[in-house]
Amino acid sequence: MEFLSAALLGLLLASILPLFFFFSFRDGIKHDGDNNTTTAVIDSKIPSGNDVRRADSSDDLDVIVVGAGVAGAALAYTLAKDGRKVHVIERDLSEPERIVGELLQPGGYLKLIELGLEDSLKGIDAQQVFGYALFKDGNHTRLAYPLDKFDSNISGRSFHNGRFIQRLRQKAAALSNVKLEQGTVTSIVEEDGTVKGVQYKTKNGQELTSYAPLTIVCDGGFSNLRRNLCKPQIDIPSCFVGLVLENCKLPLENHGHVVLADPSPILLYRISSTEIRCLVDIPGQKVPSVANGDMARYLKTVVAPQLPPELQAAFIASVEKGNIKSTTNRSMPAAPHPTPGALLLGDAFNMRHPLTGGGMTVALADIVVLRDLLRPLSNLNDADALCNYLESFYTLRKPVASTINTLAGALYQVFCASPDPARKEMREACFDYLSLGGVFSSGPVSLLSGLNPRPLSLFCHFFAVAIYGVTRLLIPFPSPKRIWIGVRLITGAAGIIFPIIKAEGVRQMFFPATMPAYYRAPPMQ
Repeated sequence: MEFLSAALLGLLLASILPLFFFFSFRDGIKHDGDNNTTTAVIDSKIPSGNDVRRADSSDDLDVIVVGAGVAGAALAYTLAKDGRKVHVIERDLSEPERIVGELLQPGGYLKLIELGLEDSLKGIDAQQVFGYALFKDGNHTRLAYPLDKFDSNISGRSFHNGRFIQRLRQKAAALSNVKLEQGTVTSIVEEDGTVKGVQYKTKNGQELTSYAPLTIVCDGGFSNLRRNLCKPQIDIPSCFVGLVLENCKLPLENHGHVVLADPSPILLYRISSTEIRCLVDIPGQKVPSVANGDMARYLKTVVAPQLPPELQAAFIASVEKGNIKSTTNRSMPAAPHPTPGALLLGDAFNMRHPLTGGGMTVALADIVVLRDLLRPLSNLNDADALCNYLESFYTLRKPVASTINTLAGALYQVFCASPDPARKEMREACFDYLSLGGVFSSGPVSLLSGLNPRPLSLFCHFFAVAIYGVTRLLIPFPSPKRIWIGVRLITGAAGIIFPIIKAEGVRQMFFPATMPAYYRAPPMQ
């Protein structure tokens, strides 16, 4: 029996490699058509002084940052602290109201400390998060962050997104070499293939142009500037419907809660000492109508019964209160067009499903990488040399970004309900695998938290879940039906993760040191 089990395990592992190549290289040229994109947002040359007025009389700006969300505001502060003169242009400087971007993983909090921005979480009633509670069919398991080796203040944080952004903006604006301005960037100014700055309208409608050696676009998931700086391949797998629950407690305080509901997961976490955010995932791009009452009926009849009992009354009360918001969940792999004088960052550059709360962690980690690359440079005026040098950014960011991106996409598909027996078994196996404790829970949670950005570890854990599911099917008696389900479970797992890995870039993700850009040295100055 032991020999049979070992042989079976070897066979399953051996099947992964050919599946990897099949899914990695299938339809390898299908994205070539994406080059037919509009270029309306780039001016072909610098406008003359008669067209628009310069935003600054001085010519010593170093960087223009488009957007002052989490990425833009944190970036502006970071570059200004290094002595750069930064002009930040944000469409709306009032406090944003969002239902995502409210949970910062421990890995992201460590990056916030590295940037000197940890006090941005003070005074906004942010809540510590020490892990997750996972619920399925009346059962639950606790998944703790592996924080034993860190100080007691290191943990995740959850909060009102708008409050956090306002604190970041205040930190940036307090620096004398940061100009934070409300305005709408209408186009990127380009000359001979090099970005020179941006055109924008102030809140008073005045058209201005700002020039700098480097323009960094951080204008969010709905960016209207990204198309000329990358090859956007946006997928919208689902929508979030958001509510705020009051006057109740979570089953496990200071933990994020994930309910493996039908048809897809439900998330709950504190955003203040008195409020709990509830995010209901609805597959597809359409949600029931709020106006005609379909949404309220759906939430009360389909969603509420699947929540932990202690939260159901507060959930129904929130539905009846009527403050229901929704947003599309977008994913987009990073596919940059290296452009002299310009760079993308944040959700404008790279998105993943928000199920795992990894977006801010990726953005802050990217800022650390970019800061370290720019630090040796006394000026940024040689656009071509700078562009060539900054190609290393796309490789150096991969360990953190690709781990979190891949996990988010894969976990969302596994956690969604399905009538397919193989997908059902994969979902069951994932819950039971995480419930085993020890390395079986700490390993995946360390990946999700951003504390262990190792793509190979993610790959191994993902297929360990699949093999665990197959083993359960074949013990004690492997019937033909169970064997067939096991085969489909393995191929289904490969079909989930390999397309995501392909989009991330196999070589950059697993073998970054083989990329020439990995070794780029700063240009001579």
